[in-house]
Amino acid sequence: MAESNFIDYVKIYCRSGKGGRGSMHMHRAKYQPNGGPDGGDGGRGGHVYLRGNHNFWTLLHLRFERHVFAGHGGHGGKCGSHGADGEDRYIDVPPGTVAYDAETGKYICDVVEDGQVVMLLKGGRGGLGNQHFATATRQAPRFAQPGEPMQEMMVVLELKLLADVGLVGFPNAGKSTLVSAMSNARPKIANYPFTTLEPSLGIVPYRGGRSFVIADIPGIIEGAAEGRGLGLRFLRHIERNSLLLFMVPGDTDNIKKEYEILLKEVSQFNAGLLDKHRILAVTKSDLLDDELMEMLKEDLPDDLPVIFISAVAGKNMQQLKDMLWEELNSESNKLQSVAEGGSIVHRDREVEYLDRDFADWADDVVEIDDDDIEEIEDYEIEDVEEDS
Repeated sequence: MAESNFIDYVKIYCRSGKGGRGSMHMHRAKYQPNGGPDGGDGGRGGHVYLRGNHNFWTLLHLRFERHVFAGHGGHGGKCGSHGADGEDRYIDVPPGTVAYDAETGKYICDVVEDGQVVMLLKGGRGGLGNQHFATATRQAPRFAQPGEPMQEMMVVLELKLLADVGLVGFPNAGKSTLVSAMSNARPKIANYPFTTLEPSLGIVPYRGGRSFVIADIPGIIEGAAEGRGLGLRFLRHIERNSLLLFMVPGDTDNIKKEYEILLKEVSQFNAGLLDKHRILAVTKSDLLDDELMEMLKEDLPDDLPVIFISAVAGKNMQQLKDMLWEELNSESNKLQSVAEGGSIVHRDREVEYLDRDFADWADDVVEIDDDDIEEIEDYEIEDVEEDS
């Protein structure tokens, strides 16, 4: 991850601010011998937020910002002075970022829109000053509330690309070639497996000045859902796609079998992906004649649209665009998006996978202030009996 500018996976330590303690000051002024309690309240600790920002497209800016600390609340003062609230911290992330608890792997939140703000950690409440505890029988309380402690968490942020069409296929299936032929994107193309090491997006122009976004991810191999190859890291980028385009080369021995393997890996990663619309594109069809293509059609799956294409020869490229546009704008696809609320079902992450992905990261060293290790009293205020 350190060698590429495309950073889609980071782990950071977040800490909210602790609340300031209340004051137990007694008012003293000339000609007021019994001024009474006037201790002010402590300020609240700062919150930690995630904020969507479309000016970022990766998590590169967080790669070396390993600690995010919110400000502590100020302590209350005399004459009812309220302590200052702690400074809030905002973590700007690109839309499509998901947060998980690094210790348990539990899903926390999802940021999908520009400007969306989600509270990640809540700052501690400030303690009440002694002026709040004065009663008719206890006119001089000499106690106040301490502030609530801070919250801390090790957070894993994952970026899941927002695209209309996601490409799914084995290595060297022609995914990068298709992206370069349909859009202005120029991903790396070579004749060896795993040429694509990071996802790439391409904007595909369509009739009438319209367009849609296509996403290319590294090739999937059998067992990717269990961690083999690069598939596990990048399968998450197709979770937000409205349409999945499965790509199998025409010179494959058994096209239907390869498609079923790909479908199995996708379903094992996230069973919700089976609800998405799918299209099967048989690539490198310039190597096939018409008679052979007719023979292959008999053994192809009949539960989804199938098209023979060749990105190099430009065969059926416009027909593929028409098919993709029709599926993207079909009524059933729109209804599905509305029913899902534009979001996806996020599964919790396995802790052993998180530990393995961040095994090469240096251990996090968190500096603790002296004020953070002081003993915190109980927050419940118990009634104190007045001396008779």
